[in-house]
Amino acid sequence: MSAQLSPIVSEFDTEEQAASYDDWFRAKVQASLDDERPNIAHDQVMAEMKARLAAKRDKRSNDR
Repeated sequence: MSAQLSPIVSEFDTEEQAASYDDWFRAKVQASLDDERPNIAHDQVMAEMKARLAAKRDKRSNDR
């Protein structure tokens, strides 16, 4: 059984949950670092998302 953690110290209930999340997070970061696809500039991603959101807003307005 894992020790209980204080909610003031950790968002996890037990040390086991915290360690499991840490393992998962580190694996995700490593997978991202190992990904050979080209990086995409932040400004480009934000512009694409802004256009997508605007298109959804326009579609919703036209459907009414």
